[in-house]
Amino acid sequence: MEDLYFRQILLGSMANFIYLIGSNSTREVYVVDPAWDIEGILDFAEKDEMTIAGALISHTHPDHVGGDLFGQKIEGVEQLLEKCDIKVYVHKAEADSFSVPNSELVKTDGHSSLTAGEVKIDFIHTPGHTPGSQCFKLSDRLISGDTLFIGSCGRVDLPGSNPGDLYESLTQKLMKLDDSTLVFPGHNYAQDATHTDIGREKSTNPFFQFPSKTAFLQAMGYG
Repeated sequence: MEDLYFRQILLGSMANFIYLIGSNSTREVYVVDPAWDIEGILDFAEKDEMTIAGALISHTHPDHVGGDLFGQKIEGVEQLLEKCDIKVYVHKAEADSFSVPNSELVKTDGHSSLTAGEVKIDFIHTPGHTPGSQCFKLSDRLISGDTLFIGSCGRVDLPGSNPGDLYESLTQKLMKLDDSTLVFPGHNYAQDATHTDIGREKSTNPFFQFPSKTAFLQAMGYG
């Protein structure tokens, strides 16, 4: 898509990927999971002559939105809102526990979408890692947050995680996308790549190989 603006930014001690996505024609972008270095993120947008139109949240863990992380204060949405008059898009399952004023919050669901110029952004609810985890689909690309990684998937041993929900999200939603769909994860956990595609993950990702939910749960330690 010629109008698509897409930038992947590696930031923070947990190897987070932050994304700027939007339109080359309107020069508006949405920042996905703003955290760690808000000034740095804004500098990227300014250098490319882009205006931040909103923030899209894959899930509300502090390494993706800011807050207290093992005693360390992480910059995030709070600092972004001090600098930008924007809305923050969070899935409704996590919105009520998210420390953003309602006036600046948009509660999303699996049918939500946005447009920037000719670029449409679809929200896909993918619970499992957290109740309100969501991925963002635009053109032939998927920003998968902590739901799907290169060769792996999100943890399910954290508060609010649900391994059964993650299995359904992986198999009934993400695996049904076109094999050519490019996947851009929430962390740089792979040694040799910063993105993958659905076809490759179907063939090589061990978490896509289980014949049933029961087998998946047993492998995750919940059988």
